[in-house]
Amino acid sequence: MMVEQDYYQLLGVARGADDATIKAAYRRLAKEHHPDRRNGCKQSEAHFKAINEAYDVLKDPQKRAAYDRFGTAAFQNGGGDPFGDAGFNGFSDIFSTIFGEFMDPRGQRQNAARGADLRYDLEMTLEEAFSGAEKTITINALAACENCGGRGCTRSDNCASTCTTCNGMGKVRAQQGFFVVERGCPTCRGSGEVITDPCPSCDGEGRAVTKRSLSVKIPAGVDDGTRIRVGGEGETGMRGAASGDLYIFVHMKRHPIFAREGTTLIAECPVSFTTAALGGAISLPGVDGDTVEIKIPAGVQSGEQLRHRGAGMSVLNGRGRGDLIARILVETPTRMSSKQKKLLEEFRATETGDECPAAKGFFSRIRDALGG
Repeated sequence: MMVEQDYYQLLGVARGADDATIKAAYRRLAKEHHPDRRNGCKQSEAHFKAINEAYDVLKDPQKRAAYDRFGTAAFQNGGGDPFGDAGFNGFSDIFSTIFGEFMDPRGQRQNAARGADLRYDLEMTLEEAFSGAEKTITINALAACENCGGRGCTRSDNCASTCTTCNGMGKVRAQQGFFVVERGCPTCRGSGEVITDPCPSCDGEGRAVTKRSLSVKIPAGVDDGTRIRVGGEGETGMRGAASGDLYIFVHMKRHPIFAREGTTLIAECPVSFTTAALGGAISLPGVDGDTVEIKIPAGVQSGEQLRHRGAGMSVLNGRGRGDLIARILVETPTRMSSKQKKLLEEFRATETGDECPAAKGFFSRIRDALGG
């Protein structure tokens, strides 16, 4: 199982973003997460490398086009070959396809059709993404036919005969100008054989749509848009051909307290104006189940952000945790007792003295403007 993080999400840009937007986002993030600015923080170093990897792909039009179509699979099997894992199996197969008659005079049989890849959209809570989870998912996909065991016929003896369209080669050739192009045989779909007495359940294909359950381990730290590849769990190939892969796309459910930016959690924390003025503390339920205490300094202003290190999300494929940020919202009371109002009036009387010259000058200018 392989986890892939979306390059666009890493840079914080939309898929249709232009080159200038991508470049500006990269410069900002690279400056913010450079290890030299974080005292050698391993988490920042790993994030910095991921940002550079994403920018290296998205800044190049050809690499970006390949990534948009195939994801990171476009750069496997040879590092940078956009056809490496996309169904062409490298340049050798491209040359074999175009010049097959000259390079492969024996006409070896082509493999039967590989099973298609599947996509599954998985919703997760923030708590599940923090700790990781084992999920049981149900998919409907082509699997080996139960009636014939995947052979394509119900008889115990061999019920397959050589395909007359391709003479058992599994491929056909066509002249296109100076070139001879080879393609998979449309009759036998590359297997070189046809079923003479096909199974009534699968019409000789050897596979049928089946509902099956699959247990998948989701690693800690996944985020919205994370893609997980489960090899060989896609559709079953025809009559013994390789199965496709299953791609799980993670979608995060909205959390009632926390917003998320990478490994950082952000919570908007209302505090009374007395706590904001005098200082104090508030408690938040942490994503790990523990209580997080945030100290409020005296004189904190509405909109200020207080950081609690190591209380954020788990780092995907790494160690440690991000930070938790409490965004302070100072609340003004709407209902007060007569005693509270009297105390505030006394406080306001002291507030207009010399200890608050800015407020005194401000209100003086208002009175002058109104002619009062």
